[in-house]
Amino acid sequence: MSTVFESIRYLVPFGPKEVPHFFTDVLIIGGGLAGFRAALAVDPNMSVVVITKADRWESNTAYAQGGLAVVVDPEDCVQNHIADTCEAGSKLCDEKVVEKVIRAGPEELKRLLAWGAQFDRDGSKLALGLEGGHSRPRIVHARGDATGRELVRTVLSQVEAAPNIAIWEHTFAIDLLTADGECRGALVWNEEHGKTLIWAKQTILASGGAGQVYRESTNPEIATGDGLAMAWRAGAELQDLEFVQFHPTVLYIAGSARHLITEAIRGEGGYLVDRDGHRFMFDYDPRGELAPRDIVTRAIVAQMAKTRHPNVYLDLRHLDPDFVRTRFPGMVTICAEFNLDLTRDQIPVRPGAHYFMGGVRIDIEGRTSLPRLWAAGEVACSGMHGANRLASNSLLEAVCFGAWAGEGASRCAQPLEDHYKALPLSNSRTVTPEDKLDLLDISNSLKALMWRNVGVIREEAGLAEAKKQIEYWAQYVLTRQFRTPAGWELQNRLTVAWLVIQGALARRESRGAHFRRDFPFADDEHFLRHIILKRGEGA
Repeated sequence: MSTVFESIRYLVPFGPKEVPHFFTDVLIIGGGLAGFRAALAVDPNMSVVVITKADRWESNTAYAQGGLAVVVDPEDCVQNHIADTCEAGSKLCDEKVVEKVIRAGPEELKRLLAWGAQFDRDGSKLALGLEGGHSRPRIVHARGDATGRELVRTVLSQVEAAPNIAIWEHTFAIDLLTADGECRGALVWNEEHGKTLIWAKQTILASGGAGQVYRESTNPEIATGDGLAMAWRAGAELQDLEFVQFHPTVLYIAGSARHLITEAIRGEGGYLVDRDGHRFMFDYDPRGELAPRDIVTRAIVAQMAKTRHPNVYLDLRHLDPDFVRTRFPGMVTICAEFNLDLTRDQIPVRPGAHYFMGGVRIDIEGRTSLPRLWAAGEVACSGMHGANRLASNSLLEAVCFGAWAGEGASRCAQPLEDHYKALPLSNSRTVTPEDKLDLLDISNSLKALMWRNVGVIREEAGLAEAKKQIEYWAQYVLTRQFRTPAGWELQNRLTVAWLVIQGALARRESRGAHFRRDFPFADDEHFLRHIILKRGEGA
């Protein structure tokens, strides 16, 4: 283990007499579906503060297109959904967690409907989509391909109406506060107040993923892995970080943002073709375009190499144009920005980092290994997804574990004393070199390195090279005390990237989203287990 990643506990200097204090019963770091659902599960007689890094609408949830995987069709059943989830997860799913989440799905869906969620309908019934890895149509969606936005609107409307919940927007959570082996809140920063110590009886981490450690990603710019890095520095256990899901179809146009193209497009009959027009997926898997994401992603990478072309293409020209425009209005609009017609043109796509199956290790109720700290959503690792997440299971997991973490944190906060006390925690100021760093250049170099060496296809030499380079950067980046989010985000990106590499080096096999060219097969004898990372204890 690298000493610099082990030695840094707090990123910035602070002291109890230097910064203001704020007290709340429950602190939630991160909005999105998991964070807002957690806030709504807290007893309304208790105070809740939700910290959001950007504005209240900006989260990975808001960009989710596909939908919510829920068993509502009488011809479907819970056991089918469980089986599909576990098959996609390559034997590493926690079946107790999978069953609990899937059985809770219909009730959470009813609650969302009661809160006013407007899902697409087929007559009087909910319209159900089919996505890769699912044996039956069970994807509840909204406004065609804008499900995430609708879910955020739904839960946010409830949060804003709750008098006990406060949302602090544009507030960066720098570090979790710990004392006597327990989480006691967080050190946060915003431009208006500077640094603030928020003391909480219970804290819930719902800060999302870390796709922005990669050059190609569907994630928004805020997804820099802050929660994962904070939890690591605070001493919480992290699990399965080697399993990074690369979405097969990301709109690939040089110079533009990388827009996700929903899996539902293939579920509705879209083809994947190469530069020569060949529909290639059946060369790799009998399920064709509807194989699980890890298989489709590797097939695209292989076909790109075979044809010496930087992308493949989605072809919807054989589908009814009116249906395509109605079902995927968001994608029609995005493609039109680049003079592409989704109904008439082949759409250039290639894989991009999309979702972290791994995260802060939690139990079946959402507790982390650090007392008084809970986690939910993409930042957490519940065991639901195993080595490869089944499409549209992430929103389902987020809403369920958000509810359970909120209920659990509320329950555990109630018996604690109501009088608040600031603890004498502090971190000393260090001498920072006067020469400024080009943070954007280091960040871009990191993202390119991760894409090249720790991407879809991995091997020992490339992983070791990336580890060595990141440890070199960390020697002069992690040891500085920055004053703005740009510096803290870079420190968090470096930390998460290094942790992903630790897991990838340790797992000397190929399973799910983790593919090692030098160990191309699954090794159940040695690796049918989870890799857990913790400061001071290695992998």
